[in-house]
Amino acid sequence: MRIWRRWRGWREKYPVAARTLAWTTTALAAVLVLVALHMPNKAEGFRPAEFIRLPVEAIFGAALLIVLPRKPRIAVAALAGLSLGALTVLNFLDIGFNEYLGRGFNLVLDWALFSDAQAYLQDTMGKKGTLLIVVAAVTLVLVLLAVMTLAVVRLGNLVARHNETATRTTLVLAIVWVLCAALGVRVSGVPIASEHTTLVVQDRAERVRNTLRDEAAFAKIAKSDAFADTPPDQLLTGLRGKDMMITFVESYGRSAIEDPVMAPGVGATLASGDEKLRKAGFAAKSGWLTSATYGGSSWLGHSTFLSGLWISNQQRYRTVTAGEHLTLPGAFKKTGNWDTVGVMPGVQKGWPEQKFYGIDRLYDSRDLGYKGPKFSWSTMPDQYALTAFERLEHGKKHDKPLMSTIILTSSHQPWAPLPETVPQDQVGDGSVYDAIAKAGKKPGDVLTDSAQSKEEYGKSIQYSVTSLIDYLVRYGNDNTVLVFLGDHQPIARVSGNNASRDVPVSIVAKDPKVLDEIADWNWTDGLRPQQDAPVWKMNAFRDRFLTAYGSTPHP
Repeated sequence: MRIWRRWRGWREKYPVAARTLAWTTTALAAVLVLVALHMPNKAEGFRPAEFIRLPVEAIFGAALLIVLPRKPRIAVAALAGLSLGALTVLNFLDIGFNEYLGRGFNLVLDWALFSDAQAYLQDTMGKKGTLLIVVAAVTLVLVLLAVMTLAVVRLGNLVARHNETATRTTLVLAIVWVLCAALGVRVSGVPIASEHTTLVVQDRAERVRNTLRDEAAFAKIAKSDAFADTPPDQLLTGLRGKDMMITFVESYGRSAIEDPVMAPGVGATLASGDEKLRKAGFAAKSGWLTSATYGGSSWLGHSTFLSGLWISNQQRYRTVTAGEHLTLPGAFKKTGNWDTVGVMPGVQKGWPEQKFYGIDRLYDSRDLGYKGPKFSWSTMPDQYALTAFERLEHGKKHDKPLMSTIILTSSHQPWAPLPETVPQDQVGDGSVYDAIAKAGKKPGDVLTDSAQSKEEYGKSIQYSVTSLIDYLVRYGNDNTVLVFLGDHQPIARVSGNNASRDVPVSIVAKDPKVLDEIADWNWTDGLRPQQDAPVWKMNAFRDRFLTAYGSTPHP
């Protein structure tokens, strides 16, 4: 009450200033509501023409608030403001997801990704920086919800105080809206008569319905498997005796090979890799796969490739990994002729999916003996991870050939600092990388600069591919077969808006029979697939691979 009395006293003492402040506040409230009603969910949608339209939701809202009594009016205005604030938050989430993952925010499934985002920020910005970002984000959301609610309540009170004027104005605006809609009036190609918020709400509701329907449909799809009942002696007969390596290169996308900024460096690395392989007696064939994910969520790409199912969201991932669908490592294990090994330096805690994938022995970041620095999110350089694999598994004597699933992480965003290749005899426990990490660029500087992001991303792919090819040339033998691919394209600010989801995939071997078996795939010779090389959906690879190498379907 004391504050209210002071405010009234100030208003009576300075009436002009009080009126100016009141009308300024009202104008700001109106602008805030109009911006929220027109707000796009993609960064490129922020054009002046988008914000000069006439929103039908504002007209209906004003009409409703005019006729309601005081208490219901305030309640409805508060609810409308809170809802508009929540919709604005979701639009911001859409913008972020479109920027990084090439898709909008899934209201049902994507909440679980915030813990991964927090872990990524900690690795990139440190704990203090992450805490500040989280606090700022939560504060911004709360302030936005509160301010939007107060803005709508204020506008509702305004139309109630000026009932006649508000009624006439609302009627005129309604007539103008109908005429503009009927005549198709546009400014800079944008229709003046807007129903943007209504369409956005309808779209979100449809996405929720589709997600819920998809869960039920996919559960049935996941139970169907062309090779589920194939006897062990009819699986992978064309690869018996071979040491298999399936290796994912983080964010190795089509953009790395075709974008004008990254392509020269990556192309030179692939050409150099081809030459190294040729001298060592290896050959390669390459094509394109369309990943189920984009910009992140690498595990969706891994599971799609290995299971032969289209795993495009977290719910599908949970469904398939809770079942017994046959994976590529699982197929090798089922034969009884291979030991299955996983090398996953990006895994930093328990990983229950090991059983689903059919991996006998798993080496995560805690098992590889690394004593050097982290390189932002990546726990260790790829060269070290491959060296540890050689020391712990591949270089030892085995009763059976190995089937190894390896996930390389050095090309994970934000691509700073980046590791460098060191002489193989100096890798040791990884301490050699201390000076390299200290001399590298800061993650924050690269992540916020699109040009630097592209340059450093290209360098990271060069490093990862070089590390893998050097390992193969050094430690591979006549029975080594390598399949390597990208899990997804890099984020949109690197790959570009509306970039494809294609990633390169290569099969490398010394035994010419291995590549002869896929001659009808029409893949490109070498590590660099031609632009017009075949493009398959990533989930198609499993069945094609199993069939090419002697597996008999038994649904």
